[in-house]
Amino acid sequence: MASLNVYSVLVVFLTCRAVMATKENDQIIKENNCETKMGFHCVLEAFTRIFETGSISNKCCGKLVVLGKDCHSALVKRTLENHLYKDLSPATIIVKSNQTWNIFLALINSRSLSA
Repeated sequence: MASLNVYSVLVVFLTCRAVMATKENDQIIKENNCETKMGFHCVLEAFTRIFETGSISNKCCGKLVVLGKDCHSALVKRTLENHLYKDLSPATIIVKSNQTWNIFLALINSRSLSA
């Protein structure tokens, strides 16, 4: 009986954490106007780079870096919460997202140093 209670508390805790994470991501996206600043074309390029196999232009790379890491992470996490992407491995996507961010940041930094 005690294990059932522990299990119930764990389920409630994890559900609350997921709801809080969703609200936190939505708040970051809303407060920073993350979705509209990049433009649909660049959002689509970034999405295919992270969630599928694709590339992103230097222009869109720059727009993403200007948005900041918080926007980038919140958008990726919110996409992972969508039931349409339930078959994707969140760990793999987060790793790919971080690699993509680091590549973009290095590209922008190298262009700034050479200017």
